[in-house]
Amino acid sequence: MLTTLKKAWKYLGAKLSSMFNERADPKIQLEQAILEAQEQHRRLKEQAANVIANQKQTEMQLDKKLAELEKVSANARQAVLMADEANATGNAAKTTEYTQAAEAFANRLIALEREVEGLKTLALSSAQASDQAKAAVQQNSAALQAKLAEKQKLLSQLDQAKMQEEMTKALGSLSETVGQEVPTFDEIRSKIESRHAKAIAGAELEGSTVESKMLEVEQASANVEARARLEQIRSQLGLGATPAAAPAATTAPADATPAVQPAADDAGTPQPGV
Repeated sequence: MLTTLKKAWKYLGAKLSSMFNERADPKIQLEQAILEAQEQHRRLKEQAANVIANQKQTEMQLDKKLAELEKVSANARQAVLMADEANATGNAAKTTEYTQAAEAFANRLIALEREVEGLKTLALSSAQASDQAKAAVQQNSAALQAKLAEKQKLLSQLDQAKMQEEMTKALGSLSETVGQEVPTFDEIRSKIESRHAKAIAGAELEGSTVESKMLEVEQASANVEARARLEQIRSQLGLGATPAAAPAATTAPADATPAVQPAADDAGTPQPGV
């Protein structure tokens, strides 16, 4: 039972993780990855700084012990010289005192030499660790810079992918029926074409009816009457026939007389025709 619950819990966790990854914004995830890399680099720099600080501290301790070793060594030599001088003068008490002091300096000298050897070994390993820490920081810094440069490339690719997806979606909405409230472009075009075809068909049907033929006859009659009236007006004005009604010959016979002669009044003055 417990094993089944563990499996179910792991399965649920994996499913939730998969759903989250599918719906998560890649741009935000990329920013999180960069922030995590920067935080990791900061922690690495802190650790490297601690290693370098330990190396510097070890070196300072070594320098201090070396200085103390030199001083104790000088004091031990001085105590030996003073004990020898006291022994040469026959001063047994001073000889004993200086000898004991020389022995004390010698013991301290031995202890310092051991400490110095240990510090030298520690300083050597600290120097190696410091070099490794510096190299690690440099490598991680180069990797971080590469990630930052790749970030811009990935963001550009992401924007291009989003644009392409929107274009594909837009083109698909023009030719595919998606079943939404908004009709597609093809549906609208089909509707307009159908309406236009119906309008043309209705016009053809109306043009073939008796009423339309009667209207054509009435219009033709009106046109004939209008042309006759125009001919009458032109004749009264002394003008020739309209170009459409003129005879085909371009020259008149030699003996032809004018259709209208000017009339003279009683005083013998010509009057224009009315």
